[in-house]
Amino acid sequence: MKAHDGMYIGGAWRPAAGADTIAVVNPADEQVIAHVPAGTAADVDAAVRAARAAFPGWAATPPAERAARIGALRDVLASRRDEIAETVTAELGSPLPMSQAVHAGVPVLVVGSYAELAATYAFEERHGNSTVLLEPVGVVGAITPWNYPLHQIVAKVAPALAAGCTVVLKPAEDTPLTAQLFAEATAEAGLPAGVFNLVTGLGPVAGQALAAHEDVDLVSFTGSTAVGKRIGATAGGAVKRVALELGGKSANVILPGADLARAVNVGVANVMSNSGQTCSAWTRMLVDADRYEEAVALAVAAVAKYVPGERVGPLVNAKQQARVRGYIEKGIEEGARVVAGGPGAPLGTGYYVSPTVFADVTPEMTIAQEEIFGPVISILKYEDEDDALRIANGTVYGLAGAVWAADDAEAVAFARRMDTGQVDINGGRFNPLAPFGGYKQSGVGRELGSHGLAEYLQTKSLQF
Repeated sequence: MKAHDGMYIGGAWRPAAGADTIAVVNPADEQVIAHVPAGTAADVDAAVRAARAAFPGWAATPPAERAARIGALRDVLASRRDEIAETVTAELGSPLPMSQAVHAGVPVLVVGSYAELAATYAFEERHGNSTVLLEPVGVVGAITPWNYPLHQIVAKVAPALAAGCTVVLKPAEDTPLTAQLFAEATAEAGLPAGVFNLVTGLGPVAGQALAAHEDVDLVSFTGSTAVGKRIGATAGGAVKRVALELGGKSANVILPGADLARAVNVGVANVMSNSGQTCSAWTRMLVDADRYEEAVALAVAAVAKYVPGERVGPLVNAKQQARVRGYIEKGIEEGARVVAGGPGAPLGTGYYVSPTVFADVTPEMTIAQEEIFGPVISILKYEDEDDALRIANGTVYGLAGAVWAADDAEAVAFARRMDTGQVDINGGRFNPLAPFGGYKQSGVGRELGSHGLAEYLQTKSLQF
């Protein structure tokens, strides 16, 4: 795969400050496909200085002009969709159809939505004798994960650009090639030098330096709750703003009277997508006692269609593979019943895990409480709706979820009582304008749509 051997800073590819590199491994065959530079604090400092220098000019650019540049970025990403998909497949292991439709396709929609918002958003409001100005926060430090390498980038960078902020991006070390393609796209779209900057590197080095940098005004991070807490503490010491999109343990609640077959099949597909490496995956399926065994049988039949190496890709690396298999072993140890899959490796090469379904899972089990981040579903039994609500809300997380019922009104009534940031009602479709983010330890702030744009704005009032 093509890889740059430098950092994208101030509108140009520059040599890294140090000589260390990071190997990029294809998780499907465990082969090294490229090397990228391992950024240091010096690289981060150079990128932040470039972003700071570019900020006044970009912040003063009329919103319509910012919208035009973001629209051009959307067009470039659309024109390079095949290249992006192939790159994501190579460094993440996602099956190519998934990479084409989701990893390369959805970001085009998201960037396009911010091109429209930048042109139409009310950056000034009138309240009585006051004019309220919504102004860009400043320099944004964006730290993104590997599971959706382009989507997570555009979900931060596009609204930041629309707001008038400048950005320094530190992508995940497992999937840096997609980030380099994005940097190329920003240049091709004509973004002014320094408005977007890229530093590849390790989280404890480059990521920590970016979060702690005194000239970064806002840190936007997506990743584990544990790392998010550390970033929040670092940013809090400098009284800088943070946006944190963290872990999840989402409930797929199937109420009596719902279309059980559809709810189970869609629920299984939701978890198997991206090999279960999705923070919002509905990994806990809640079914009433009367239909529990039927749901288990439906889930077993559904998961059989997800063959490793075909419809289900590998996990991102060997560490993640071992972690997920460890959770499967923990579930067995605590008394859950494996009805599909198990801890064994399904293929001899690649970081694959067998798609696994657990029955007889109780709410206090580890697999029902902790984020596994793999193709593992736990099916839990409830007695009535209050019991289902107790189980659904009974974790430290609150990122997403689903409710299925005989009609939408019944599902909505249940969803209103769930402690979670986003709920799909009877299979509701993805909406790039809907705010996404969590309650409790699933994060702070929102991404996507106008709520995502608001994260990168600060408020000033003028009285006259």
